[in-house]
Amino acid sequence: MKFICTQSVLNEAVNNVSRAVPAKSPVTALEGIKMYLDRNVLELTGYDLELGIQTKIEVESEDHGEFTVNARLFSEIIRKMPSEKVVIEIDDKLKTTIKGGDAEYNILALSADDYPSMPEYDTSDSFSVSQGVLKNMINQTIFAVSVSDNKPILTGELFDINDGIFNLVAIDGFRLAIRTERLSSEDNYHFVVKAKALSEVSKLLKEDAEEPVKVYVSRKHVVFDICGYMVISRLLEGEFHNYKGSVPQTSSTEIVVNTKSLIASLERCSLLIVEQTKAPVKCSFGDGQVRINCSTSLGKLSDVFPVDITGNKVEIGFNCKYLLDALKAAESDKVKLMLNGGLSPMKIVPIDGDAYTFLVLPVRLKAE
Repeated sequence: MKFICTQSVLNEAVNNVSRAVPAKSPVTALEGIKMYLDRNVLELTGYDLELGIQTKIEVESEDHGEFTVNARLFSEIIRKMPSEKVVIEIDDKLKTTIKGGDAEYNILALSADDYPSMPEYDTSDSFSVSQGVLKNMINQTIFAVSVSDNKPILTGELFDINDGIFNLVAIDGFRLAIRTERLSSEDNYHFVVKAKALSEVSKLLKEDAEEPVKVYVSRKHVVFDICGYMVISRLLEGEFHNYKGSVPQTSSTEIVVNTKSLIASLERCSLLIVEQTKAPVKCSFGDGQVRINCSTSLGKLSDVFPVDITGNKVEIGFNCKYLLDALKAAESDKVKLMLNGGLSPMKIVPIDGDAYTFLVLPVRLKAE
């Protein structure tokens, strides 16, 4: 079996499918990339039994066959090939020769017989969304996904599509993120995708791509078709949190704040916060300004800057990182902060529209 391909094309394909290959696995075959050659088409697959990435590239060949190569080694070899033309030849004993320019590697491939099959999926139920839109939706919500396995369903994000409204939702028990878009879909969907899969999907999505991503939904799996890459992920099972019931609809205090100013102040606080103590940041809103205080074993900080306030004065404490994550995800010059006293969550929304909603739970402040 022999084929000739372009180094840059093969390198890109190998790098992308390798994202689904585990670094270590009790099944040796899973540490490899499966290659399936059908004349002038080479199909590459990476799969860890939960997440799979597959693509096809054009090659020069008249042969058929399949084999598996160690993903890490093969990736490094192809990346360092000195020429654009790469020739790969595999004999009956799986001895593999990789030539490029004056460089020639000889390695041993593995049989593809031990490589597990990718799950079958249904292509009859699907919807489409702009690549740039989905990339932005994932990037603005993934920070709020739970990293704890106490509630496995919260280690993923909810795709909630109803009557043309697409909500992508993440929650970890301390903060909640909702990203909303209009979608031209007559069907309704409600499924949860693991954050790891969405992170890899985001890396493949291109903000300026004209071709939309097609999403195929079946009972146990979801497939993202992104410019020739098929990303398949097992869906998380269980009941997702009733996120709509958690979002306050009214507020006693509303603050319009310059996002960069508040982020900068919180980053100054973060210099004093050590992992062991996790001291809260105290925010006092009133008289047209916000005063931010932070006190830890390393020192104290007091900061103040003007804001537009409507309603009652309020003093409230937050985990610095949680509030920072939400503000950075907003990607807006100004945001609106909505509060109902010092013990209720802070709601962060854009000045106009409903593109995102972030909730951050407060931290009870100790009496001074």
